[in-house]
Amino acid sequence: MKLNIVLVNPEIPQNTGNIARTAAAIGAKLHLVHPLGFSISEKSVKRAGLDYWDKLEIEEHISFEKFLEKYDPEKTNMFFVTTKGKHVYTEPNYNEMDEVFVLFGRETKGLPEDILKKYLDKTIRIPMRETLRSLNLSNSVAIVVYDICRQKNFEGLEEISNYF
Repeated sequence: MKLNIVLVNPEIPQNTGNIARTAAAIGAKLHLVHPLGFSISEKSVKRAGLDYWDKLEIEEHISFEKFLEKYDPEKTNMFFVTTKGKHVYTEPNYNEMDEVFVLFGRETKGLPEDILKKYLDKTIRIPMRETLRSLNLSNSVAIVVYDICRQKNFEGLEEISNYF
């Protein structure tokens, strides 16, 4: 399966660096949708991603509208992650999908509300206590994408430790 992690207008460079490292570890493609709240060349982004940048496929998009034109949500297995999601992230059967796009919004505002309303059936959420606003973006990405990998039996990933 081809897994695509899409960050729409990320604001915090360390989160993007951490997400890049996760994407590299599982072989996912990372999409960065501009405007970004930082320069992709900033030290903090590079430091958080460590030495994984050359092991990662990145595609940049000049706007969210251009991304949606290129990858039509009606024609792809696209999921919008939001605290307001209609479904829990574990509900979709990713195992039956050849390619999946998982979209995450900016740290302070999430994904645009009009898009969430338009594609309500494609919204997913991570369950949490009602009194809290949200999880950290890089943690949310890791939770969702590793469950997708789990459903695919961690296909292509090391399953047994070679340390002992």
